[in-house]
Amino acid sequence: MGHAGMAAAAVRYLRSAGAPVAAGPVETLPRPELRAVGADERAPVDHGEFRRVLGHFATGVTVITAPEVPGEAAGTGPAGFACQSFSSLSLDPPLVCFMAGRTSTTWPRIARAGVFCVNVLGAHQGDLCRGFAVSGADKFAGVEYDAAPVSGSPRLAGTAAWIDCTIHAVHTGGDHLIVVGRVDALGTGDGGGDAHAGDGAGVPPLLFHRGRFV
Repeated sequence: MGHAGMAAAAVRYLRSAGAPVAAGPVETLPRPELRAVGADERAPVDHGEFRRVLGHFATGVTVITAPEVPGEAAGTGPAGFACQSFSSLSLDPPLVCFMAGRTSTTWPRIARAGVFCVNVLGAHQGDLCRGFAVSGADKFAGVEYDAAPVSGSPRLAGTAAWIDCTIHAVHTGGDHLIVVGRVDALGTGDGGGDAHAGDGAGVPPLLFHRGRFV
């Protein structure tokens, strides 16, 4: 599938999820020709060994949140899940991305909202991360937050940083989806000019390495 086809597929996915999609054509840039990897070309990598080796790459830890969507079941509340696979992507335009498992029950709710907030957790928020890593619980019970300024997504108190986004594109990536967000607003917990920043002044980040927080 070419670049234009992938973009069209992403738009169809967002529309099927009920998320808002910007009107008008999206300009695509030239890119090298890509092809799918055949089954006979795949290296026989054991899943456990894959996780073990990649676990040596230390990552920050985030919680991706989205506001409650009108029309969802009463009392559903906002959506959120713990996410290590987050990265900055582009400076101009400002884009970030995160990866969501195809079997995630939270991702469809974020897709329907069409917006999200990346909450970069501080070193003291390991328990908060564990709370958002479980499935089927009320993840926001007892959690202090306010509304991110543009999307209205939950902006968790005491974080090292936050990035308020609109879903820009969705691409396939094996057993995950690659979600690209356009940055609408952002701030840090170091007093960077935002009233929310005071709670997390000088907060060091929460890091995950070899299966545990460090």
